[in-house]
Amino acid sequence: MISPADLATLPFDDWVNAFVRGWLVPNFRPTFRAAQVPISTVLGWLDTFFRFVPMIVMTAAFAAAAWKTAGRGMAIFTLLGFAFIDMIGLWNDTMTTLAMIVTSVLFCAVMGIPAGILAARSDTVWRIMRPVLDIMQTIPSFVYLVPIVMLFGVGMAPGIIATIVFALPPVVRLTNLGIRNVRGDLIEAAEAFGSTGWQMLWDLQLPLALRTIMAGLNQTLMLALSMVVIAALIGAGGLGLVVNTGLGRLDVGGATAGGVGIVILAIVLDRITQGLAERTNVGKLSLGQALANLFRLRGSSAAAETKKAG
Repeated sequence: MISPADLATLPFDDWVNAFVRGWLVPNFRPTFRAAQVPISTVLGWLDTFFRFVPMIVMTAAFAAAAWKTAGRGMAIFTLLGFAFIDMIGLWNDTMTTLAMIVTSVLFCAVMGIPAGILAARSDTVWRIMRPVLDIMQTIPSFVYLVPIVMLFGVGMAPGIIATIVFALPPVVRLTNLGIRNVRGDLIEAAEAFGSTGWQMLWDLQLPLALRTIMAGLNQTLMLALSMVVIAALIGAGGLGLVVNTGLGRLDVGGATAGGVGIVILAIVLDRITQGLAERTNVGKLSLGQALANLFRLRGSSAAAETKKAG
């Protein structure tokens, strides 16, 4: 049996190296370096703020949020978990990790929600965007660490960029899904009342899709947390660095301590964001409530037109 490799061997790795090293890095590295400035700025602000806030104040704030969104049991877990993190000497590392996660999710939301809206409004855009999201979700994260280091260097910001690439797809997909799943009779009613596309989006589709969008942000948050250890390989700090240091030194205790800190932080953030999504009642608008919004919208538009005509 003749295999394709017997007929020809493709130097695919040489092609990739020529593209990245020979063209992309020499021509666009300064551009990529400049693009990471906003990420570095936001991350620096958040890291400084989280480290500045006293441990007791930060713990009380998270416990109150957990009580409000997930109940008393989660609030008690938050108090005990954060106290444990502080007692094992990993509070500052945890705050750095929290700053990284918040920065990653913030930039994912800023890029992902508009991309999801655009995909929901255009089937052509969604057909183009879907395979890109599939690649982002399935390619091993270690594969794109090398070009990220070559383009952005090493440090906290490149680690955030790697996290964004890995964690962005869920919020795009679920924003698109939530808007597309808005009931057809509501869309027809909005069109009958003369609503413009933007009015329909802001006053009908986004409120009804908000719970689905929140679920996408929750998944993005969990994926960002799963990248903490991997991002530390290219210079990101926090608990991921603690785990990697323990791994390099065969320090089981140190690696376990960092891992437990990540688990505690993940559980707290997951339960709080899930609680926020479950308490989002705007995704449960009845037909009457939605029509009332449309009547209000139509009335305000008519009043504005009358005022202009006057």
